[in-house]
Amino acid sequence: MNQRLSWAEKLSYGLGDLGPAMAANWMAVFQLLFLTNVAGLNPGLAGTVLLVGKVWDAVNDPLVGLLSDRTQSPWGRRLPWLFWGAVPLGLSFLGLWWVPPFPREPQPPIWPLFWYYVGVGLLVNTFYTVVNLPYTALTAELTQDYDERTRLNSFRFGFSIGGSILALLLALVIFQWLPQDPRRQYLVLGAVGSVLVTLPVYGCIGGIWRRVMAVERQRQAMPPVPSLPLWQQMQVAVRNRPFWFVVGMYLCSWLVLQNTVAIIPYFVKSYMGLTDQVFTQVVLAVQVTALGMLFVWSRLSAVLGKKQVYFWGMGAWIGAQLGLFGVQPGQTTLLFLLAVTAGVGVATAYLVPWSMIPDVIEWDEWQTGQRREGIFYALMVFLQKVGLALALFGVGQALEWSGFVQPIPGQPEPLQPATALWTIRVMIGPLPALVLGLGLVFAYHYPITRAKHAEILLRLAERRRSAHQDQP
Repeated sequence: MNQRLSWAEKLSYGLGDLGPAMAANWMAVFQLLFLTNVAGLNPGLAGTVLLVGKVWDAVNDPLVGLLSDRTQSPWGRRLPWLFWGAVPLGLSFLGLWWVPPFPREPQPPIWPLFWYYVGVGLLVNTFYTVVNLPYTALTAELTQDYDERTRLNSFRFGFSIGGSILALLLALVIFQWLPQDPRRQYLVLGAVGSVLVTLPVYGCIGGIWRRVMAVERQRQAMPPVPSLPLWQQMQVAVRNRPFWFVVGMYLCSWLVLQNTVAIIPYFVKSYMGLTDQVFTQVVLAVQVTALGMLFVWSRLSAVLGKKQVYFWGMGAWIGAQLGLFGVQPGQTTLLFLLAVTAGVGVATAYLVPWSMIPDVIEWDEWQTGQRREGIFYALMVFLQKVGLALALFGVGQALEWSGFVQPIPGQPEPLQPATALWTIRVMIGPLPALVLGLGLVFAYHYPITRAKHAEILLRLAERRRSAHQDQP
């Protein structure tokens, strides 16, 4: 099978990340703000809602990964999950932005609201995994070419970042259309989002169908390999040394991204004294820059290598985060310049670690004789989500411990104490820069170069030829 994908196949594959990326972006940017400023939960309870959802999201990843690896279907191992999971994902996403009309007398319905959002969050995170984890595992199946995987991921994350941009633009339009009614704003956002989260998944399935069927026929022609139980597969996977370096790189960069997205509304509104529209525009500046740089970094990666590209991107990003710590109220232009600089580095956080994971999977196949895309992607996402859950929980708790004054829906933004403003600045500047620096240490020790990967593929090809010759 030709390892180069057609432009249409790359485009269709990338389309599959559009809907989940929009959902993830809306949740990352607005969910904590929605729970505190619209639904009426205090920051501690709101952070706990996010923690519970993300922990469950992480727990269900290995199960879905193993089950998708073992799926036997005429559609292949991954496509049935996308097909059946997309509609429930869209419907549960809508429920995330609804404020149930619980009686508000004799006291506010804090605990009923808390348990409602915990329940809906569990549903959203379940179906997000059902769709997104098998989708990401397809990267390692569609091609084995070292650089083609980077190009394929540039399409995927082009749609991912494009979806994030579209999500923010839609939010701006909806918020300006319904400026005085936060509940209706978010409900309309959820309704529009439920459609846009669902439909692109089916476009992806249609566009890559033939390629997936060819891969499935090739896989079924190979001699069957006994499947290990889930726990044993995870034990083998965690002994894969290159995998942990990729996980370290990804966690460090992605946690900083999600932490910054969660804290930037408070930084822009409470510290800088600007509006909701401005913080959305700041996030847009990051995402638009990242989208443009994604294809630049993809081309440079083919020349310089994945590690070098990651180093350059992280250097720009660290400088931007430290710069944000020094920004003063009124320096709006500098704020946007730093957002653009951060976007240069954010592109490498999307592109490089996910381009390395398929290489890690082949390293594992070389070492063990088994191929388990689902388990590796599940572990990657599992660790990401556990870390992300703790980070978002930490944001909510840090705000509460710092004395953050909770805004009242429909009322002017309250003045925050100096301790809250200092906490917000530390969480957007020195702390993220330190974590990104740790990611550079992991990248330095990552061992799979282009030459090493070519050697692995050669040895795997020899092993497969021997297996075919040994068959009766």
